[in-house]
Amino acid sequence: MIFVCTKFTVMKLTSFLIEAHIFRQSQNGDIEFLLLKRAEDEKYPGIWQMVTGSNKKSEKAFQTAIREIKEETGLVPKKMWVVPNVNSFYEPGKDYICMVPVFAALVENNSNVAVSNEHTEFKWAGLDETKKLLAWKGQRASVDTIHEYFTKEKSFLNFVEIKL
Repeated sequence: MIFVCTKFTVMKLTSFLIEAHIFRQSQNGDIEFLLLKRAEDEKYPGIWQMVTGSNKKSEKAFQTAIREIKEETGLVPKKMWVVPNVNSFYEPGKDYICMVPVFAALVENNSNVAVSNEHTEFKWAGLDETKKLLAWKGQRASVDTIHEYFTKEKSFLNFVEIKL
């Protein structure tokens, strides 16, 4: 944990969560994102989201993403990348800023999704529908970035692939 000091306050900066966008590619080169609907007894009930989760002790963020993907969907990524942006949010109760690394995970087109009890349903959606259903601007920006990288003939982005 890092503390950002100013003359007046000390702000905690932490990172213990991940965001993993699972996608599959169609024959025509477009991609679909896997969205999961939060269960009613979970935080943010009923919202659509990508895979999210918390690090376990001494677990690296990409290891958390792989584990959470398996736990929440039953899927195993074929390939996985670090998306070149980090989402963040402020937690007022504990007065910290949390930095959230973002991952993109490619799965086979015919993969069977098995949602965990954290979610009630899933759907595969194209870019426009995905952006309409995601609640936070940073998540929508991540989807735009992933879509651009995997569908444009020439992209200036640089995704780092994680060796699985």
